[in-house]
Amino acid sequence: MATETAAPTQAQHPTEPIVRDRLYVGGEWVEPSGSDTIEVTDSTTELIIGRIPEGTPEDVDRAVKAARAGFEAWREVPVEQRAEACTAISAALAERGDEIGALVAAEVGMPLALARAIQAGLPAMDFG
Repeated sequence: MATETAAPTQAQHPTEPIVRDRLYVGGEWVEPSGSDTIEVTDSTTELIIGRIPEGTPEDVDRAVKAARAGFEAWREVPVEQRAEACTAISAALAERGDEIGALVAAEVGMPLALARAIQAGLPAMDFG
């Protein structure tokens, strides 16, 4: 079983669960404060397709603190640079749209075309 600390660059083999052992907080992958995990199940096969850390109240507090600090810095960035950042996020999401759509379709049982259009496509469009 592979353990990763960053997002994969490509879809993984469906029989090998995707394992995340860290939380993304404040722009970096950090150790969760607890040790419990949540299994992610393929809604059509009921096979485990991933495991993620189960966040704790302490993890939430850490994320809120980081978001608050990030907002303070972000609001000082000139609007042109913020627009460029959002456009770059949009492009990155669109580039990984097929991968995101496939993972969402497996997890929630949504038809692939809808998962690609809605779950992957709308966030890319919103940032754009």
